[in-house]
Parts: sequence; C-alpha cells; structure tokens
Amino acid sequence: MDTQTKLGSLGLFDAKVPRYTSYPTAPHFNPAVGEAHFVTWIKAIPEGSGISLYVHVPFCRRLCWFCACRTQGTQSDAPVAAYLETLKTEIAMLGRTLPAGVHLSRLHWGGGTPTLLSAPMMTELAGAIRDIAPFTEETEFSVEIDPNEIDGPRLDALAAAGMNRASIGVQDFDEEIQKTIGRLQGYDITRQAVEEIRARGVRSLNADILYGLPHQSRARITESVQKLLSLNPDRVALYGYAHVPWMAKRQQLIPSDALPTPQERLALFETARRLFLWDGYDEIGIDHFAIPSDGLSVAQRAGRLRRNFQGYTDDTAEVLIGLGASSISRFPQGYAQNAPATGVHTAAIRDGRFSTARGHVFSEDDKLRARLIEALMCDFRIDRAEITRDFAVTPETLNAMLSKVDRAFAGHLRLDASGLAIPPEARPLTRMIARKFDAYEVNADGHSSAI
Repeated sequence: MDTQTKLGSLGLFDAKVPRYTSYPTAPHFNPAVGEAHFVTWIKAIPEGSGISLYVHVPFCRRLCWFCACRTQGTQSDAPVAAYLETLKTEIAMLGRTLPAGVHLSRLHWGGGTPTLLSAPMMTELAGAIRDIAPFTEETEFSVEIDPNEIDGPRLDALAAAGMNRASIGVQDFDEEIQKTIGRLQGYDITRQAVEEIRARGVRSLNADILYGLPHQSRARITESVQKLLSLNPDRVALYGYAHVPWMAKRQQLIPSDALPTPQERLALFETARRLFLWDGYDEIGIDHFAIPSDGLSVAQRAGRLRRNFQGYTDDTAEVLIGLGASSISRFPQGYAQNAPATGVHTAAIRDGRFSTARGHVFSEDDKLRARLIEALMCDFRIDRAEITRDFAVTPETLNAMLSKVDRAFAGHLRLDASGLAIPPEARPLTRMIARKFDAYEVNADGHSSAI
C-alpha cells in the first residue's frame, strides 16, 4: 500500500479540521467574557514584562475573492483616517491600563491592508504605540505589505518607525489563477517591492503562497515557487486554500469545479515542499519553511517553537494583545476578542470602553490540551516528562490519552516510554491527530480541508 493510499484510508482526504492557531478554537469563544475580564487580565501583567501587540487594519482597496478574512473595501481614505483615530484612542486607553515598565516583544500590523495607510498615518500609529510600550533591541516589528499598495514614502515611514520584518502575500504568480481568485499581482511588481524593502535595511522577509487554488497544477506551482525562491524570502508560509463560500460569500465568485481534488492538493503541497527543501530551507511545523538562520529555525532547533494566530512564532511573550475590530488577545487566563464589526468596535472606544465582545476563560484541562496540540503542531511529538512536569496530570491519565490517540491511527504513530511522535510519513495527518486531543465539538462546516 503506497503512502497516499494509507493516508486516504485514515480519512485524510475527507476530513475538515481546525488549523489550531488557538485552543480552544475561536468558534468556541462565548459572550460571557467581556471588558471586565480584558481589563483584569491586562492589569495582571507583571510590571516590566514584554508583551506582543497585533494591530488589525480591516480595509482593502479591492477585496480578493479567495480571502476569508474580515475585511471591507474602500476607495476613499476617509474611513481609514477615522479608523486610525479610533485606534489611537484605543491605544491610549490600553496605555492607561498597562502596568508600569511594559515593553514590546513583537508588533505586527495585519489586515486587510495595513499599507493602505498613508505615510503620515503610519508614523502617527507607530508613535502612538511607542508612547505606551517602547521597543527594545530585540523587538520585532512586522507589517503585511501589499505590493500593489505600497510606495517609497510609505516604506520610508515604516523603516523609520522600526519595521524590521516585512510580510508579502504572493498566493500564486500564474496569471490565470490570479484572475480566477481576484488577486492580480505580477512577479515584477512583487520583485520591485522586495528590492525596495531590502534597500531600506529591513533584515527579514516573509512570504505567503497558497496551494489548492483553482486551475493550479504541479507545473504551475513549481513555476510560482521557483519565482518566489528567486526573491530569497527568509521565511515562507505554504498555506492550503480554504474554500468556504458558505462563510466567505466572495468565494462564490471562484468556480468550485476548477479546484483540485484533495489528492491533488496533497501532490501540490508535496511539490512545493520539495522545492523549498531542495533550496536549503528548514521545514517548520506543518506548513512553514525558513532559512537556517531565521528565528523560526533557531526556535525549532532549541525546542522553543510556538503557535499563535499568525501561525508559527518564536515569540516567547505570555501576552498578545489585539487592537482594532475583531482582533483577538491571548492572556495566561484566556482569550478576549474585540467586536468584529468596525462600527460596533468604534462606538465602544468612543464611549471609553474596550470592545471585548467574547472570549474564553481557560480551565486546567484547556491548558493541558492546548499544550498537547501545540507540541504536535510544532514538534510532531509529545514529551511525557515535559507534560507531567508542567501540568496537573498523572502519568496514568496521560498514558491513557496518548494510547487512545495511538490506537485511532492504527499504528501509524510511535508511542513509547518517552511520549507520542508522528513519523515523517504520517505528518500530513497532524491536524487530524491534534483533533483527537480536542475536547470540544468540531463542526466540520466551519473548518478547512485537513490537507
């Protein structure tokens, strides 16, 4: 029996499971968590500690059809300027709540299209953030950059503000695929953006590319990956396109009959994966690749790789605070999410309130299962000694959990005295294996293909 047949017999090509960038996943957040939790958790941050901030800018000049993020289109700068004022107010409110001496570990601007902000707006936003939480020499400041929505003055403003990592979405360079997904972005304009980013001394570059897109073939993804490799990104996320038109209405513009089958998706992933490995990239978790000197590679070798809402990270901060509409914060005590609708979020901030609309308070069982899932997603291995040392679980109980999962995959995993491991040939099953440690009901309609 070949590998694909074995994986198929275990349900890989039919399963729909979470990506596990959080546990529990966002569909299990509830409105019982509100502003009082958010404020209490912020005040509990130890003085002088490092925190991470995520700033969500939900606006785009055009709405790409493939995207399932919470965004809104605008051809005018007026709503962007108004949103910036709301962000500045929210940041000032956060500053008045933070304990003394807090500094930034990571700062990430995402969206939407953060580079839709004008250069003066970028300078204002960065200054407002620095006023409440200063940078250190180790602070990483990353921005998602749309090559179609960037110019010299805006790059100058970002570089002056301290951006030291840029992230560019590529998706695919094939023109027919770009037209089909509503994302026109040629290689030349992407290369020019990369060159201008590098020319400003930005030391690190991330890139995102998708597999599983309509009309994608092994030959086409090979050409796109080779073009991407010519740009020398330090880190690449190879994400599977999630076709969920019942949730993201704009995806209804994408012809479903042009999508590859699950078996073809696996072949597309493996084709791209081999190209990255042949070019000297380290494989990071289930869908990232990085040069050996990149922070993700270093963290993986040291056993410090973690997973959060941006995917894999080497960030060691215990607290991630989300700013802006729909942003999610993570604290040691739980998750807190801002109101998704921009208008509702803005109204709360103008009223002097944080817009926390829902979230989740961690139980001890949540913390245990979150770590089990994260260990599988990051290291493909659960270490018995680490888990029994760090969590209130007996060796007998942990063994029962591991044995149950091992049996569910009919000997395709490795269970021994040290723990549970996923061998290389079974790693496409990782999200399905992680699902076995999830104590919450998973609605398949709300999640993407396991491959």
